[in-house]
Amino acid sequence: MRGDAEAFRGRYESVVDEQIRKAIESGQFDDLPGAGKPLKLPAPGDENWWLRSKLRSEGVPTHALLPRSLRLRKEIEDLDEAVRDLRDEADGRAVVAELDRRVVDFLRAPSGPRVPIRRPSADAVVTRWREARAAARPAPAPSSAPRPADRRRWWRRLPRG
Repeated sequence: MRGDAEAFRGRYESVVDEQIRKAIESGQFDDLPGAGKPLKLPAPGDENWWLRSKLRSEGVPTHALLPRSLRLRKEIEDLDEAVRDLRDEADGRAVVAELDRRVVDFLRAPSGPRVPIRRPSADAVVTRWREARAAARPAPAPSSAPRPADRRRWWRRLPRG
């Protein structure tokens, strides 16, 4: 029976299969990098492994796949991090206002899993932003200004002549 299968394969071998067979017979696949090492296969039962690997290679965060309610909740949790590097308070308030607008739109017509979502407070975010900036600001260096006893009027420092 096995001989019949090999004979069948030999008669109807495609061009690609023939080239692969000849390369194997000539040893072109010997000593390739990774030979003898196990393949990196996804976890068993993870049917979306290809999607996760594509997102990882494209640099897309995995929370982009979450339902809208969970995505909004995650954005609210990460709000302090999102405004951390902004230069002024108005920019931070604008970021919070834009997120608040999307939360209100969702609350008007919710979809997906019912997850409690609280509207973000611009005042609370700005207060935390100020505290973080104050904590990150370096301590002022001691001034090298002359002591009051050493101070002289500017016209007394002028050379006389």
